[in-house]
Parts: sequence; structure tokens; C-alpha cells
Amino acid sequence: MYRDVIALIGPVLPVVSFLGRLPTAMCQLGSLLLVAETSGSLTIAGLAGGALAAGQTVAGPLLGRAADRHGQRGVVLAASLANALAVAALVAAALAQAATGWLVVLGALAGATVPQVGPLARTRSVALARRAGADDRTVGAVLSFEGTVDEVSFVLGPALVGLAAALAHPAAALLVASGLLAVCGTAFALHPTATKAGPGAARAGRDRTARDRTKLPGATHALRVTMVLQGAMFGASQAGITALTEKLGQPAQAGLVYAAMGVMSAAAGLAMAAVPSRIGLTARWRAATLALVALSVPLLFVDALWSLYAAVVVLGVAYAPHLITVFGLTERIVPPGRLAECMAFLTSGIVGGQALALALSGRLADTYGPAAAFAVAAAGAVACAALSWTVRARPRTPASAPASGVTQTV
Repeated sequence: MYRDVIALIGPVLPVVSFLGRLPTAMCQLGSLLLVAETSGSLTIAGLAGGALAAGQTVAGPLLGRAADRHGQRGVVLAASLANALAVAALVAAALAQAATGWLVVLGALAGATVPQVGPLARTRSVALARRAGADDRTVGAVLSFEGTVDEVSFVLGPALVGLAAALAHPAAALLVASGLLAVCGTAFALHPTATKAGPGAARAGRDRTARDRTKLPGATHALRVTMVLQGAMFGASQAGITALTEKLGQPAQAGLVYAAMGVMSAAAGLAMAAVPSRIGLTARWRAATLALVALSVPLLFVDALWSLYAAVVVLGVAYAPHLITVFGLTERIVPPGRLAECMAFLTSGIVGGQALALALSGRLADTYGPAAAFAVAAAGAVACAALSWTVRARPRTPASAPASGVTQTV
């Protein structure tokens, strides 16, 4: 099945999009470590990192909307170069020990200019599959593939930052991220497939007003909320893992534990392509959320490193299937002219939910212990399950379905 995916999108695009989205996974942790080391204050580092997350959360959907209106090429090119400059400026300001206000402003700019390569790569790949007349199973494989690429980038990114900080300086990791943004973000923007992800410039101009008046289905908002909750689970899990490894006297294990969860999640994401097509996306969504609930409960009782590894690795089995299914549902129900916007909104929701939950869960863990942070993750899973069983996502009407004539089963 993945051979068909590569045949549709080509071998170069996945490599370019992976390297183009890797800096996003590096900058959050990299900015925290850099500002903490240069300022000597975790509070200032938290403000800069929080500003970066807030900038990405707010601006991500706007960049997606711009890509829907004007095409990906110009939007991604401008954002990639602006983001590379903003990250480099943040590094320079931190090394110069600039005032907190400047660090916060530059952090916000670095977040607001993230080129959204992940959501736009997903949108582009789906568009290529639909234009080629691919069936829903193949489109599902495309989404599984893109979800796995995301997972791998978010595991490898922080690992590279940690390695750079240990061998040299956190600034080195961010400068590498800036270079990747400039080179690979530009390559992603200029790739020939960039013009195939939307209706084309002329048609975009004619249809712009009609698309602006197009209302999103109510289920779209529920899917956005569930992604915020998924991000909250990530943030709470990260806080709990950090607190427990520190309590056990092995803080260096925190990154490895989180990476183990990410690797298992990526493997589960690849396996999603093997799910029979007769199992609809709504059923998959409900099954994934029930798995999130069942597999997050053991986190409340872990008290040793081995049990922590076991609990988070098993929990990782449910993460990617949930993410991939929500992306798949969104692709089926939203108007094609707003797909990039909605994909970017989902990704931004994860970032925002993770940042908020990390701050809240960190305080709870400091006061009540690691189990309190894990309880936030479990509560997020319960809320996801409640949404999946109360919201019904309906596919687009035939009038708004892709021209390929593919039947869309939710």
C-alpha cells in the first residue's frame, strides 16, 4: 500500500517535507534550553517558549487559509524564509542576553511564521491522490504515511536538540533548524507538486468569494477540540514523565521514555493502512478514543522506571491512530477549498493544547506528584471519547466532493 503512496507523491516530496517539518519539532525545546542557559532563568525561558507556542497556535490556521486562497508556493516560501530569520534572530538575542520583552517578541514571531509544512504536505498529498482517482483506502494510506512522518519528526527533533545541547550548545540546534527552514522549506515550496494542491490561481480568484461564504460543518469544531485534547494528553504525559523520572533520580531517562512512546506511535500509524476499508472512520475514531482511555489509566499507578516505559509504550499504540483518523475525518467533511486551513488548525490545536497542559500539569506534578499530571492526560482521553461518541461527522455532499468521483464512506 505504501508503495502506491510513493508512486502517487514521488520519492522526493516525502524527504523534503520531512526535513522541512523537522525544525518545528526542534524549536520548542531548543528555545527553552537556549533561553534557560543564556538567561539563567526558567521563568524567562518559559515565557519565550510559551510565546513561540502561542504564535504558532494563532497564526497556523491563518497560513493554511492563505494557502487555500493563493496556493502553497508563495505562502510556504515567504513563511519559510521569515521563520528562518526569526529563529536566527531569537538565537542572536538570547546569546546577547537581550531583555525579556525582546525574547518574548522574537519567540512569538518564530512561532507565527512556522511554514506549516506538515499540514500542507498532508493537504498536498491528499490532493494528489484525489486527482489521480485514488480510492479511500489509498487516501487513508496517504494520511497514515503523513502521520508517521509527523511522529518521527517529533521524536527525532527533540533528540537532535538534546544531542546538540550536550555536545555543543542549544544555539547550535536552533541554527541548524534555521538552515533547514531556509533550504528545505524553500525546496518544499518550489517542488512541482505545490501547484497541484489547490484549484489553481485563476480558479482560486474566481472561487474565492464563494469559498469565503462556505460554512464548515459543525463536526469540524468538535474535531478541532479533540485535537486540542490530544495535545493536552501529550503535554500532561510529558510533565508526568519528567516529574516521575526526577523523583526516581533518573531525569536523563525522560527524553528516552518520551521517544519510546513516539516510536511505538509511529509504528502504529504505519499499521493503520492495513485496517479493512469496511471499518469506517467514525468507528475507528471511537475505537481509538476508547483505547486512549483504557491505556492511559495505567499511568496513574506507575511508580518505577520499568513500569513507566511499559505504560507509555503501550499508550503510544493509540496516539497515532487517533491523530490519523481525525485528520481523515476532517478531509472527508470539510470543503476542499478550506482543507489546508483546517489541517493547519488541527496541528495548531495540538501545539496549543500541549503548551497549556504542560504548564498546568507541571504545577500539579510539583504539588501533588506525577500521578496528578497523568490524571490530566487520562481526563483528556475521557473527553476525547465523549466527543467521538456524541458527534457524527457527515461526509461532503456529492456536489462538493472531489471530481474523481470516489465514494466517501465515513
